[in-house]
Amino acid sequence: MKAELLAPAGNYAKLKTALYFGADAVYLGGKNFSLRTFADNFSLEELASACLFAHGLGKKVYVTANIYAKNHDFSMLADYFKALESIGVDGVIISDPGVVYVAKKTAPKLDIHISTQANTTNKYAVKFWAEQGATRVILARELSLAEIAEIHAFNPETELEAFVHGAMCISYSGRCLLSDYLDGRSSNRGACVQSCRWRYEVRALNATNGKSEWLPIEQDERGTYIFNSKDLNMLSRLTELQSAGVSSFKIEGRMKSGYYLATVINAYRRAMNGEDFAVSEEELFRVAHRAYTQAYAEGENKETVNYDDSQSKGDYAYIADAIEGGDGFAYVQMRNRFKKGDVLEVLSPDDNFRKAFTVESLIDSKGNETEDGKLVQEIYKINCPYRLHAGDYLRRKNEE
Repeated sequence: MKAELLAPAGNYAKLKTALYFGADAVYLGGKNFSLRTFADNFSLEELASACLFAHGLGKKVYVTANIYAKNHDFSMLADYFKALESIGVDGVIISDPGVVYVAKKTAPKLDIHISTQANTTNKYAVKFWAEQGATRVILARELSLAEIAEIHAFNPETELEAFVHGAMCISYSGRCLLSDYLDGRSSNRGACVQSCRWRYEVRALNATNGKSEWLPIEQDERGTYIFNSKDLNMLSRLTELQSAGVSSFKIEGRMKSGYYLATVINAYRRAMNGEDFAVSEEELFRVAHRAYTQAYAEGENKETVNYDDSQSKGDYAYIADAIEGGDGFAYVQMRNRFKKGDVLEVLSPDDNFRKAFTVESLIDSKGNETEDGKLVQEIYKINCPYRLHAGDYLRRKNEE
């Protein structure tokens, strides 16, 4: 059976981007009970529309309800699950046993997927969740390929989902209190401020002169990002993951841009389709990312912290969204400044992927020819030898 490519959708536009670039399914949050409260998220009406849109393409929608619930949350959960069941959601992602209980009681037709927040790290835990009615378990990131294979052998009827790409937490599969301590926002209630990504310094009181002074933390010469995890990149291990029993490859990033998602989803889709692996591998360096790691694929790994910086900007800059194309021209919406003479490259799921051209004609929405596309979100008409489609992106190589 072919593995599923599962992508995040922080809002409706990103859902369309994910499906356009090849995701088989998307996961997203409603306005409540999701661990990404800073994403735009979806109202019930938008969720219903998302399901109709995705199902029309033969694709699936999974909804997150993966907070660790408190008593007052349950007054709304029952009605919420009934609504999700009625609009045809393909699965609901849950961490809390109490929330699983309510979902089973109130919406028995909903497939239950156990969130990675539940920290499932062994075959008996997967067996337990299956006995509670779960059809899928999203495994903790701390597992090796060998451990996943053992879990699958013990639970052959339970679907296993695993993260393959994106940001990771320094704490155990996201079960972190750092944000709560430092900013009063609980990561386990969806409000993480990613305080692990901050640059840290120490302030000390000089007992001699009574002055308070900043003291740099010098773990080594590379800097002070001592809690900043590397990004996961399992592109080269997809075949092994599927052989180990993983049936869904999950990309992290409900808070990431549509351009980021398009690049990463496109790379994984093409690799899964058997296209040139080297091209897909290069693509993952064209967007902002931290140093990559395969984390615990081979077992224990102490080299998962990104000391150098918060993240790199990537090899290419996001320039514009394609609106529509014609014979020899395209309408695009500016996202970053570009000029005549710039060489732009197409990011697309079709055969225009990676085709490049030089901007020779640049006309603003008032019909004026210009040398400089500097107006934010302006619609420009530019020369383009390829027929672009809505959903395609234009990018430009960053200077060395």
